[in-house]
Amino acid sequence: MSSTATGRKAETAAVRFLQYKGCSVLDRNWRTRTCEIDIVAERAGIVYFCEVKYRRTPAQGGGLEYITPAKLHQMQASAREWMAAHHRHVAYRLSAVEVSGPDFRITAAIADIG
Repeated sequence: MSSTATGRKAETAAVRFLQYKGCSVLDRNWRTRTCEIDIVAERAGIVYFCEVKYRRTPAQGGGLEYITPAKLHQMQASAREWMAAHHRHVAYRLSAVEVSGPDFRITAAIADIG
């Protein structure tokens, strides 16, 4: 399976998880020249900008470990850009979902990482 197909499957698993948790998905793979957001979801008036991290095996380490301060900064800038482009002025959070294994299980989720 290509890395693009694997990424899509991981994101689809994350979308299903977020929907199960009561979120409405507003956007997927939103991109500009300078940024990219995996999933934008909303629940109870709060917008969640969700980074999806996939790891095929535990030997690769946890996906959430790869969300560095630089990645958080990039996510913050992307969130502000999405909010401005969509004329939204509500509370928002940076979040992350870790997906693992050949069955694309959700192995961790953080609702507010930044």
